[in-house]
Amino acid sequence: MTMKKSLLTAILILSGLSMYAADITVISNAFTSGSATSLAASMDAEIDFALQGKAQKMTAAEAVTQLSGFFGANKPAGFTVAHNADKKESGFLVGKLATDKGEFRVNITYIVKDNKIIIQSIRIE
Repeated sequence: MTMKKSLLTAILILSGLSMYAADITVISNAFTSGSATSLAASMDAEIDFALQGKAQKMTAAEAVTQLSGFFGANKPAGFTVAHNADKKESGFLVGKLATDKGEFRVNITYIVKDNKIIIQSIRIE
């Protein structure tokens, strides 16, 4: 009986934690396929965008254009999430983007509103 209670308690705790975990699938899929346009709906009106050392604040449309250009010059071959963390209404992920020109580190910060990720920053190094 004690083991059953312990197992049930563990399941309830993990279930509660997963309620706060944001679904980063849209981000992962976009970087895997090289589809910047699929991220447009997940971007805030203005985001901080950094590409290989050059950082600037830009609109979501400008960020999609920059990211599309990057994907055009560096064809994605795979994307893995190395680390992801959420805290109530915000989170970040660190990933590795494999391309035909080499590997890049990707850092993304976001907030969560109405169970939807809103990207605040993208950094590709």
